[in-house]
Amino acid sequence: MSRQLHQRPAGERPSFSGCSAVIAGRVSGSSASFRAGVKSTAAFGSRSLFSLGGGRRLALCAAAGRGGAYALGHCSGTGGRLGGFVGTVFGSAGLGPACPSVCPPGGIPQVTVNKSLLAPLHVELDPEIQKVRAQEREQIKALNNKFASFIDKVRFLEQQNQVLETKWNLLQQLDLNNCRKNLESIYEGYISNLRKQLETQTGDRVRLDSELRSMQDLVEDYKKRYEVEINRRTAAENEFVVLKKDVDAAYMNKVELQAKVDSLTDEIKFFKCLYEGEIAQMQSHISDTSVILSMDNNRDLNLDSIIDEVRAQYEEIALKSKTEAEALYQTKIQELQVTAGQQGDDLKLTKAEISELNRLIQRIRSEIGNVKKQVGSMK
Repeated sequence: MSRQLHQRPAGERPSFSGCSAVIAGRVSGSSASFRAGVKSTAAFGSRSLFSLGGGRRLALCAAAGRGGAYALGHCSGTGGRLGGFVGTVFGSAGLGPACPSVCPPGGIPQVTVNKSLLAPLHVELDPEIQKVRAQEREQIKALNNKFASFIDKVRFLEQQNQVLETKWNLLQQLDLNNCRKNLESIYEGYISNLRKQLETQTGDRVRLDSELRSMQDLVEDYKKRYEVEINRRTAAENEFVVLKKDVDAAYMNKVELQAKVDSLTDEIKFFKCLYEGEIAQMQSHISDTSVILSMDNNRDLNLDSIIDEVRAQYEEIALKSKTEAEALYQTKIQELQVTAGQQGDDLKLTKAEISELNRLIQRIRSEIGNVKKQVGSMK
């Protein structure tokens, strides 16, 4: 900011002026001038200059003289990128002899100047001015866009208003009686169509409700059957476990009985060999005895009957032992065969039951799969 002061003598229309200028920012400047004289006009003015951004300026001018006029003016304006200028000047009045002179008869007295006011002012620019100015520009752009959209909206609404006015005029020109008759027929047809649709929808609703109830009953039936099959499957599995335990026990009994049969067979063979050895030993002993007896034939003793009797006794004893051994052997073999046959029959029955249970399990699984598929398709 800078200020200048000038002083002139009274005869040369002394004046006082001050001016200031700011190039950038939102700071306003002012200038003032004053002139006074005996037969001249006196004026005081103020000016401001603003080059960037939105600002204002104010000018005030005044002039007075003994035979002159007094004027007061006020000007304000804004200048910027999108600004405008508006100025008003108002008030002017002439004061004649009735108004006393501003200056004394001897002229303007000497003006004293305060030198402290002549010292230059050190005004530093704010570093935030550029940011503020950029923000102001963006705000001005946004406002400009809003203003343009508002203008477009106003134009569109005006067009809509014109269209509605045209429609209203056309509707006023139409014959209402014919329109009502036409509308009544149209609405009656539309109402009849809606009634037909309502009847159709009602019938469909009843049919769908019956289908829904039947499907719900079918689902409940399948659920019950599924639960029954699950229970049957559980019972079959439990029975299968029990039968498997019985089969295992029967197999173990069969193994034990087979071991007993083998041991008895070995024992019978042993006894048979033993009895055969004893019989051979007895026969050899009898043959030796007969030889000895034959050697004693020279005697007059009748030993043939004795030998025959002893032989008969031994043969009877051997035959009896053999018969008893064979009977015992046959009895044991028959018992073992009967036991093995019973175990074999039980094993066959168990195998048949296991196969039957396997077939039943397969059938139940297939039925469960079918039920699951039907339930999935119904869902």
